[in-house]
Amino acid sequence: MMTTSLLNTLLACGVALAIPGLINRVRARLAGRKGIRFAQHLYDVRLLLRKGAVYSPTVSALFRAAPAVYLGAAFTALLFIPVGDLAPLLSFDGDLICFAYLLALGRFALILAALDTGSSFEGMGASREALYGALAEPALLFAGATLALVCGCTSFADLTAGALFVSMSGMHTAVVLLLTAYVLLKLVFVESGRVPVDDPRTHLELTMIHEVMCLDYCGIDLAMIKIAGWFKTAALALLAANTALMAFDCRWWTAAPLAVLLTGAAVGVVESTRARNKLVRNTTFLLTLAALAALVFFTGYLLQSDIEIR
Repeated sequence: MMTTSLLNTLLACGVALAIPGLINRVRARLAGRKGIRFAQHLYDVRLLLRKGAVYSPTVSALFRAAPAVYLGAAFTALLFIPVGDLAPLLSFDGDLICFAYLLALGRFALILAALDTGSSFEGMGASREALYGALAEPALLFAGATLALVCGCTSFADLTAGALFVSMSGMHTAVVLLLTAYVLLKLVFVESGRVPVDDPRTHLELTMIHEVMCLDYCGIDLAMIKIAGWFKTAALALLAANTALMAFDCRWWTAAPLAVLLTGAAVGVVESTRARNKLVRNTTFLLTLAALAALVFFTGYLLQSDIEIR
């Protein structure tokens, strides 16, 4: 049991490190460029880890503690996610809810740190992050409720145990799971601050969301924020891959590559083919995603209740 849990943790960390590299490679190839190295993001973080941190005299201990809280929350959330049929390191009944609020805890820590600086730009980014987080959270909870309804469990570790039942439930249940995986994949764009919701490459404070909250961070603190973003992206990517494979063959040797390929290719293609939304359209984007998640949950409920849809 401990061996499979350690293997699950290593694979999840490997997925977290591989997704940013694949995104950069896909984006470069679609633009007709040679691009940077696959592991360039790891070299960048290594340089940041070698540097010290500089703090403004106006900030409190809250600003200094936020990166560690953000990293701890993201890594703990990743430990709840199984890679295919492997057992996660952490598991208990109801960890679906704990996972959602661990992500919310990390977001809350960054928002407080941004407000602690007293910067008007970081205050604008914090308000947008709070709004988008509040709008994205219902979609995540509806997706988790759909998985709990279809599989009959409230723990991520038990999802693959119900995969055999799901595979025997017919095409309707498979469609519900695929739509749930689509919702989770779209949440990756929101939680990781990617196009079309946000653009991590922009340098205009008036339009930045996640990045503007990190303007005053440098060195090891900025490295922790970047690593936490990788962990959070990997957790949602693995959850989407597990959900998509649940109706077929949810094994670790298929779930881990699918999480990397699906997320890396999707984010790279979207960032290469479209611009980011105007800020006023992000609200519509997130509300539509929450409505889709609610519709998928309601459809799953009707299927589980044997109610015929005409």
